Amino acid sequence: MSNYALILAGGSGTRFWPLSRNAKPKQLLDLFGSGTMLRQAVNRISGLVPSENIFILTNHLQEAEVRRQIAELPAENIVAEPARRDTAPAVALGIGLIAARDPQANMIIIPSDSLILDDEAFRALANEALKLAAKEAALMTIGIRPTWACPSYGYIERAGKFSAEGLTHDCYEVVRFREKPDSETAARYLASGNFTWNAGMFIWNVAHVRRQLAAHAPELADFINRLTESEHPNSFITENFPTLTPISIDFALMEKADRVLNFEATFDWDDVGSWISVGKYLKTDTEQNAANTPLNALSSGNNIIFSDSGKRVALVGVDNLIVVDTGDALLVAHRDKADDIKKIVSQLPDELV
Repeated sequence: MSNYALILAGGSGTRFWPLSRNAKPKQLLDLFGSGTMLRQAVNRISGLVPSENIFILTNHLQEAEVRRQIAELPAENIVAEPARRDTAPAVALGIGLIAARDPQANMIIIPSDSLILDDEAFRALANEALKLAAKEAALMTIGIRPTWACPSYGYIERAGKFSAEGLTHDCYEVVRFREKPDSETAARYLASGNFTWNAGMFIWNVAHVRRQLAAHAPELADFINRLTESEHPNSFITENFPTLTPISIDFALMEKADRVLNFEATFDWDDVGSWISVGKYLKTDTEQNAANTPLNALSSGNNIIFSDSGKRVALVGVDNLIVVDTGDALLVAHRDKADDIKKIVSQLPDELV
């Protein structure tokens, strides 16, 4: 069985400014002292897929740093998209690169910026899904059981359980994909028990997904066909990828596919969407001040402190702050405004973005 992996490693560096920049977004940062999120993703997949079968898609701003961090992969396995075109064109590019090597391959697609600590549980589930992809005419996802009514995630609505010989993980038929709901709708989803969060992880057989794309997303199917037949794939990508319609893989394919199965994750998962999320994994004192650096706090609580230099920070009489110190910038924000950090980036000088 020929297994491949595609790691999506593009994106901007706005939510974690000033530590993150356009050339070094979240997945290229070591936020928890255990390696960058991209490094962790590659290590997680390496126990499942041979390293020569791992592809990383990034962009030109981040390509050099990706190559520096993941130097063990073949150079041709790290590809910079020539333009930003959302996840469907990116996935199609990955399918084309893999199909050119093995048109019958099974592949798994994962984002590079999710935090998963239980790698063994991830590999066990993913390995079972890859085996099923080889024999079942379905596209597969890995969903996360919701722990709260989050309005910031997409949801997957499920029907009855799917069973097959040798299957040990819970798997369900998918009814439909749901976009990010309002809080009231998210609460209904949570109460029903029939939904998982959409974590952007997909598993399928290359030949089968190409048939589904031909039926539901012909522009992408045509791009893949021409890429696999091209004698000069790099030139073909440079010329043709920017012409593809920007659209998410959920809209382009998953919501239209003939059949989708949803494995329920047995591992921990966090998309680490803001500094608030990072704070959950930092050392915390009795007043709920979370820090990655030496901290003295007086009459201060519920703050998040991050320093890339390890300097000592002192807090006096302040609560609910996010303080991030780098060599060239300092962020001080209220916790309630964590999502607005990306807005101030547009006001900054180019050298700090």
